[in-house]
Amino acid sequence: MCLLCDFKHSAWSARRGFLLAAGAAAAQPALAQVEVDRGSTLRQLVPAAELENASGQEYAKLLASARSQGALAPANHPQLLRLRAIASRIIPFTRTWNDRAASWRWEVNLIGSKQINAFCMPGGKIAFYTGIIDQLRLTESEEAMVMGHEMAHALREHARARIAKSQATSLGLSLGARLLGLGQLGDVAANIGTQLLTLKFSREDETEADLVGLELAARAGYQPEASVSLWEKMGRASAGAGGPGFLSTHPSGPERIRQLQANVPKVRSLYEQSRK
Repeated sequence: MCLLCDFKHSAWSARRGFLLAAGAAAAQPALAQVEVDRGSTLRQLVPAAELENASGQEYAKLLASARSQGALAPANHPQLLRLRAIASRIIPFTRTWNDRAASWRWEVNLIGSKQINAFCMPGGKIAFYTGIIDQLRLTESEEAMVMGHEMAHALREHARARIAKSQATSLGLSLGARLLGLGQLGDVAANIGTQLLTLKFSREDETEADLVGLELAARAGYQPEASVSLWEKMGRASAGAGGPGFLSTHPSGPERIRQLQANVPKVRSLYEQSRK
């Protein structure tokens, strides 16, 4: 899914991966153009800082595993350079959707795999698999839509809400009763492990990520129509794709595409402004 000219990275960056400063200088948009709800208050049962710390640990394990297998892309890999360039353009607009994003240590890596997959963990830890780039033959703007969509899941704290709901249900808790304190549910956040990579989001979560991701990418100067062409490609690929991955947790369909088509005009002016 990508390409860009080479540039030098410091030895520290090559060792530690790509870290992007969330406080990059850029004007923050005053109002969102797409409409989403306020999000579940249930997520407050899982402390955000602990979940983000757990995410960082799980992400480090994933990278270590990929590196040991020779599957972690080097810092000068053309596809990785393009992904990091896309992220650097989108990140300045993320704080609009979550104040915590200003302090996240954003990181983008590329893993060699035929799997059609990509994700952004709580705290801004992003990974793309080469399969989603190569097999879908994505344009740069389509890559930006995938990036924005996955960032939106983290910004809107969908994983935090899903984990809180799962734990509250298993413990027999109701949001109103809160029979256990935050400390005990905080322990859950610190021990979630691979849950972060296997969570299935609700249809509402997916719609929200589509729309927020669309706006993020448009503000960063990527063509809004790419959101539609992306999911059309996803739909065609899903017929022959098996096993876990992006397509199993992000099913395409006519309604998903219709919603995006309806929202493209809402962000077109943002895209045009960014191109100026």
